[in-house]
Amino acid sequence: MFSEKVGSLMELEKLLTAPPETTVSAAALLMACRKVGAVMVTRDEKLVGIFTERDVVFRVVAQGRDVKSTLLADVMTPSPVTIDPGKSFGYALMLMHKNGFRHMPVTEEGKPVGMVSARHALDPDLEEFTAESWRREQILREMK
Repeated sequence: MFSEKVGSLMELEKLLTAPPETTVSAAALLMACRKVGAVMVTRDEKLVGIFTERDVVFRVVAQGRDVKSTLLADVMTPSPVTIDPGKSFGYALMLMHKNGFRHMPVTEEGKPVGMVSARHALDPDLEEFTAESWRREQILREMK
């Protein structure tokens, strides 16, 4: 699974984009309807940010912001880490683990073409990946 290309795992029908002027309320409704945990924020078909379910909790609800007036532009992660569809899923998981996020936009020439998430890994595979990642970090520390 880890050697599979990101492009073969992403779910094109779940590609969700919205402009930065979208309210949090509208974005959350779209995410719920499509059953996805993140929306890619775009301007002129180019990715400018990502807004996730965690952003709803940490950047909106926890800060007492109004979901009907707060715009994605104010609470999104700007210029998110992205991955090319030709890269391996193992590499994507490593980037997500290293950077502490669970969703990664898949882009080609700055245009969003899909989303990959840690959820794409089955539990046993994810556990194996986490253990292997930890083992490699320990080896690197010992080499220093």
